Amino acid sequence: MHRWFVLLLSLLLAACGEGALRVQPAEEWLGDEPEAEPMVQTFREVSRAVGAEARSQCLKQTTGQNCDFRILVDLNPQASANAFQTLDNKKQPVIIFTRSMIESTQNADELAFVMGHEAAHHVLGHIARQSEIASASAAEFGRVAQLRGGDAAAIEEAQKLGAQVGVQAYVKDFELEADQLGTIITYSAGYNPLVGAKFFDRIPDPGDRFLGTHPPNAQRVQIVLETAEQLGLSQ
Repeated sequence: MHRWFVLLLSLLLAACGEGALRVQPAEEWLGDEPEAEPMVQTFREVSRAVGAEARSQCLKQTTGQNCDFRILVDLNPQASANAFQTLDNKKQPVIIFTRSMIESTQNADELAFVMGHEAAHHVLGHIARQSEIASASAAEFGRVAQLRGGDAAAIEEAQKLGAQVGVQAYVKDFELEADQLGTIITYSAGYNPLVGAKFFDRIPDPGDRFLGTHPPNAQRVQIVLETAEQLGLSQ
């Protein structure tokens, strides 16, 4: 069960776009052409500030968790706009931005907000929490399939479905949690999350679909507004 379960989590939490993943640390990224220098410099500055604040929040809120974030750029020119958080084989948190994602942000505040959101997933332990939820749901679906007389193949399919249903039942809440903490990280790193959240104005609205992976944009913006107000920010 472990093999397909890892694949499921990879798809839900760390979908990394099309093609091969070729990455470079933010501090080493130079871009491909001279006109990209302002964008590269902004990304480096945001990475340093948000990375430091994310580490501070992580040390404050967790115990025994690796808080040394690595922020990387996916160099694949074919990769679609995306940013995601994952863990390497040493459990070190990694945040990866595709070049298209960096280009899609209109200012440092938007870049910081997206980066803060991804860092928040790690601080909040979402990968581990989804693992626990998926495992429990898979076991329950498998048990029911077995009680109904299912063979090994049927039980495995039930476990796969159970893991997916279990994770997706909570994934929208996890996104909202990450938006809330991401707002705090963004602000504490020296950027304006209210400006950063304008990013939602330009991305497709997933709506409120059953078993969707993201909540409606309006709901996410509301979380940002409420959290920003608690921080003393206003539109």
